[in-house]
Amino acid sequence: MTAPTPAPSGLSVGEPASGATSLFTDHYELTMLQAALADGTAERTCSFEVFARRLPPGRRYGVVAGSGRLVESVARFRFGEAEIARLEPILDQRTVEYLAGYAFDGDIEGYPEGELYFPGSPVLTVSGSFGSTVILETVVLSILNHDCAIASAAARMVSVAGDRTLIEMGSRRTHEESAVAAARAAYLAGFSATSNLEAGRRYGIPTGGTAAHSFTLLHDTEAAAFASQIHSLGIDTTLLVDTYDITAGIATAIEVAGPNLGAVRIDSGDLGVLTKAARRQLDSLGAAGTRIVLSGDLDEFAIAALVADPVDVYGVGTALVTGSGAPTAGMVYKLVEVDGRPVEKRSEHKSSHGGRKSALRRYRASGTADEEVVFRVANPPAPQPADRLLPVPILRGGHPVDGGPTLEDSRRHLRAAMVSLPWEGLKLSQGDPALPTVLVAGRAAKGT
Repeated sequence: MTAPTPAPSGLSVGEPASGATSLFTDHYELTMLQAALADGTAERTCSFEVFARRLPPGRRYGVVAGSGRLVESVARFRFGEAEIARLEPILDQRTVEYLAGYAFDGDIEGYPEGELYFPGSPVLTVSGSFGSTVILETVVLSILNHDCAIASAAARMVSVAGDRTLIEMGSRRTHEESAVAAARAAYLAGFSATSNLEAGRRYGIPTGGTAAHSFTLLHDTEAAAFASQIHSLGIDTTLLVDTYDITAGIATAIEVAGPNLGAVRIDSGDLGVLTKAARRQLDSLGAAGTRIVLSGDLDEFAIAALVADPVDVYGVGTALVTGSGAPTAGMVYKLVEVDGRPVEKRSEHKSSHGGRKSALRRYRASGTADEEVVFRVANPPAPQPADRLLPVPILRGGHPVDGGPTLEDSRRHLRAAMVSLPWEGLKLSQGDPALPTVLVAGRAAKGT
């Protein structure tokens, strides 16, 4: 490993003004490129495949998310003056000149956003010259490993919440850019809104929020804080009632707002017990239509435990933006084909299956998914009536494919995919993946 190279003098430290994503990569991607340019192999036609060898413990499925962000990042994967200045002390002149003119001109295809994946699923395939494809590895994995992890956790929460509303509110528990990406992944998975305004600006996600404990503490009395909030935001607002005593807080909220108050929020304590007590108290005060919003360290297991309680809205923060215990999807970016020839890594602990691959999902007559079949593109299996091919074109010749899915399209896609899973695949308990993945290579077939 080469010694770390300091930033050239005169360059400021911070985000690139150009918005380029090309330095969101690892040093060795570019030193590999330099060696390949020198020995003539940089122009060999290659295919890299993104897949997860396994799902995180306790998970039965994964959710593909981040493809839309990936398209934007590849478009901005360019080397302007600032990026070249950073690289000139590291790379030789030939490599610097190559990068100065770089724009990805290959093909990318993969599972659409909102699709489910399983161990061995070829989630993304990047094809082109070695030089153009190898340097995308880190940015591709950074996006997919984060967004798929968040969307997978969010989908589990949506599944157990049923028809109750979920709001993403984890911005303060993660990096500021991760917060925006997490809000997008959560919305794709079925959350209704986010607290993050930047996510609303970039992606059109509905945003929401009212007040924190500090607003109540600012005022001399709880009643004064509630009255101020209602005067500003209207009677349909949500009042946070657990700054002091919850029972007294609910009584004060209805006294100030009247029985048509929109909602009360409880952020701490034994949420199951408190929710039941709050519902009884609200009903007794004539506020039967006032909703109950819960927040405070919720995850899919806590939400499932509250399924029989009178909850209307869940606000989820830390568990969501950290993948609820699985902050990465564990995906890898592996070279599987060179000049049309399958290549594969073989080792005792880590291996890959060579050859460019595709996949289809097989369904029963009832519409329930039955298995995932992964096969070499050059040797597809005999089709069956209910088969559905999974990968779709994302970029061709470096350009986004027209008519790609919107974020709303991806939300609908995931809802349909979740409905197609066998019931046991939706369980939160430990178990096998919801669908078996079968690798078809030639006439042999074996589970991955």
